[in-house]
Amino acid sequence: MPETKVTPDKKHSTAIIDSLINIHIFDSLNSKELGVVAKHMNLVDVDPGEYVFKEGDYGDYVCFVANGSLEVLKKSVAGDTVVIATLNRGRSIGEMSVIDHFPRSATVRARTKATLVTLTHKEFDSILDKHPEIGAKILKGIALLLCQNLRKTSSMLADYM
Repeated sequence: MPETKVTPDKKHSTAIIDSLINIHIFDSLNSKELGVVAKHMNLVDVDPGEYVFKEGDYGDYVCFVANGSLEVLKKSVAGDTVVIATLNRGRSIGEMSVIDHFPRSATVRARTKATLVTLTHKEFDSILDKHPEIGAKILKGIALLLCQNLRKTSSMLADYM
């Protein structure tokens, strides 16, 4: 994971809450619940060209783009590296890693200077244990996002068949 640069608590939580408001996974959380979640997250700054993670790496955190731009890279059958998505403010990457323990399915690199909000698998488990109602809302948000992504992928696959 890129170097974590944590700001003082109050500022840290406010910056994270401001970022979470733009992320659909957290749409069902009220301001108090967002405050609880923010205490389990970190802010990370990445420079252009810096890797957030690489395909095949062990994944134990999800990233939410607070500002800047990331590109998602995948190796083609021919061995070329292809940009399969560009993620801007409000988008997330690595949601599956807080649920499963499989290696990363793609490489993510900062396209521009970016600030990410991260949630580790361990901290997500802590939320589930201490605040199960909040954890359930987040799980539902992740499930909805994964369903949307699967539908989109299925449609794209059908176009190529």
